[in-house]
Amino acid sequence: MTRTPLVRRTTAALAATVAVATLASCTAIEGTGDKGYISGDGEVQVLDVAQREEPVELTGEDLSGEAVDVADLRGKPVVIPVWGAWCVPCRAEAPDVVAAAEELEGEASFVGINIRDNEGRARGFEREFDVPYPSIVDDGTALLAFTGTLTPYTVPAFVVLDERGRVGASILGELPSTQTLVDLVDEVARG
Repeated sequence: MTRTPLVRRTTAALAATVAVATLASCTAIEGTGDKGYISGDGEVQVLDVAQREEPVELTGEDLSGEAVDVADLRGKPVVIPVWGAWCVPCRAEAPDVVAAAEELEGEASFVGINIRDNEGRARGFEREFDVPYPSIVDDGTALLAFTGTLTPYTVPAFVVLDERGRVGASILGELPSTQTLVDLVDEVARG
């Protein structure tokens, strides 16, 4: 049986559609790919006050060995940047994050979560970018405090806690700009 040109074109189009669908299912949205982390597109999500759940319980040790408990910071917003020195987008956004922390000094606190770095590499990142806030060294449990907002593989990311310690907003992926984070903290503070 001889195939007609229309049948061949239809078969080729169907094969191409299946190939594109298969490739699309293997993107970093569904998994980590070969990077070992999921980097979002910088999408900003803000929760209305009525949608905010229980306060987040997050404690740990910072890179200096000091105890950190975000409950001690309640009364004003707390920004939680999730970062790793190995993360290229984290390095790119670091100057904007530091600028936001400096601009928001007195209005919001910052506590980072460093994931998958050894102590020397994490301290080197903090020195290189003159990071003015402490970061909890994640032993694999810190991100569990943000279940439903972050996954254990979401880097970079930001969570903004309201004055009561509840998740008020998040950014999944690289920070679009200093002003984005400053405005987001202001929006969460205003409720």
